[in-house]
Amino acid sequence: MVLQAARFVGSVPENYDHGLGPHIFEGFAADIAQRVAYCKPASVLELAAGTGIVTRALRDALPDEVALLASDLNEPMLAVARRKFADTEAVEFTQADATALNLDDATFDVVACQFGVMFFPDKQRSYSEVLRVLKPGGKYIFNCWGSPQENPFARIAQDLVEEMFPADPPGFYKVPFGYNDAAAITAALESVGFTDVYTERVALTSKILSAERFARGLVFGNPLHEEILARDGDAEQVCTRLEGELAQGLGDEMPLQALLVEAGRG
Repeated sequence: MVLQAARFVGSVPENYDHGLGPHIFEGFAADIAQRVAYCKPASVLELAAGTGIVTRALRDALPDEVALLASDLNEPMLAVARRKFADTEAVEFTQADATALNLDDATFDVVACQFGVMFFPDKQRSYSEVLRVLKPGGKYIFNCWGSPQENPFARIAQDLVEEMFPADPPGFYKVPFGYNDAAAITAALESVGFTDVYTERVALTSKILSAERFARGLVFGNPLHEEILARDGDAEQVCTRLEGELAQGLGDEMPLQALLVEAGRG
């Protein structure tokens, strides 16, 4: 499931960026960027940069002279991200596996990652890799989604596919919303050598610009689409049903919650 969940390819990047970005990612991106800027880094690495939502926020928040390298496992996601930047802007992109970074030791002052750690198949190895590429005194700043109860859009989506596919419901939404135990994450980071681990629940309220646009992102902007097709389902029908459920259950705004984590390299 985790490997499948990491497959943001095909038409997924555009639907992800257009349908999900303004609804669930941009507010947390601004929060991450502010926290990174507060560290006054000279060099920043972003993991799981996706379509560049956080990358854009980071570049806007950081002085021009700060080196920014955005990485992602999937090149199609980075292709969308690149289009958000002018040639004159100081940002580089590279395809990279967060569990096996092809980067030198002690290179970055800050490593940032938004809603990516949940998908890493070997989280301990990814933590070790981040520690390795951080400079002494550097910081890892990342977030994970809270529970479906704290993010009702995810509960609505999962409830719907369980209703529509009762014999074998798609399980994509169990992945990003199932890794948020602050104590366990702290212990995992400390076990590889991180120090001064800090966690915080960050709650936001987001406007729903369009239930149709949001539903399309939730169905076609991630591997749920493939899971539906694998069950001989009609993804457009799921999307239409989900649009109605979102409109009825959430109205024109929704609560969101994430677990923010900051960890230092001594």
